[in-house]
Amino acid sequence: MFAADQPLTQNSSSLLISFGRRRADPSRGDSLRTVLFHPSGGRLGQYLALVGHLSRRGPVHGVRGSGLHPGEEPHDDVHTMADLYAGLLADRPEPPTLLAGWSLGGLLAWEVAHRLAADGPRPAVVMVDSFADPWSACHTARDHLRRRILDALPDTTDAEERALAARTADAHLTASAVHRATPGSPGPALLLACESEELPTQRDGWLRRDPALDVRSLPCTHFEVFDAARTPLLLRHLDDFLAAQAPADR
Repeated sequence: MFAADQPLTQNSSSLLISFGRRRADPSRGDSLRTVLFHPSGGRLGQYLALVGHLSRRGPVHGVRGSGLHPGEEPHDDVHTMADLYAGLLADRPEPPTLLAGWSLGGLLAWEVAHRLAADGPRPAVVMVDSFADPWSACHTARDHLRRRILDALPDTTDAEERALAARTADAHLTASAVHRATPGSPGPALLLACESEELPTQRDGWLRRDPALDVRSLPCTHFEVFDAARTPLLLRHLDDFLAAQAPADR
């Protein structure tokens, strides 16, 4: 059972990790089945507040990146990851109703949603400051992104874990540097975009693919999204988006 103060472990031989659920909150409904996808680097720890919030409405799972454990190989292609992750979810007894993620995680949610919608119900998608076009088209250097990813590792990370995390981050940055999101809507979708100089290009890239996309802004930078001070607004946007979905989509 998930507890609000429980860290999100990466120690699983499976890429699909269950975070369980908390006691249902009747005022928020009880019909979500959520899957959260890893950002570049493969870890899930930044989603602690999201897990605590969404687990009141149904079970929450996370998909971590391959490469974080000895003997695993990281993936450096978005399509490869999306195919693999869609296969993991296709084996579940009930399909997910919400796919979400930050950065690369949001892009993976979008791509997996396209695959699931081809053969079943369309899940809702929430992308937190994700880009439809390669991040290499933006004004952020790869070395800067890599450094910020590794700086977020827990202080208890040992040398072997750090080396595996660095290799996984490199693979994911390679993947997102060239990937262009699949056009067309896989289902109802929300983009939470940070207010930066990249916002117009970021928004337009997604709207070219899905003109009905719901776009809302966050007054912070990419790596501030999950700071405690930013969390209430992020969760409020999320709740507003979910409340707007028709019962048939849930």
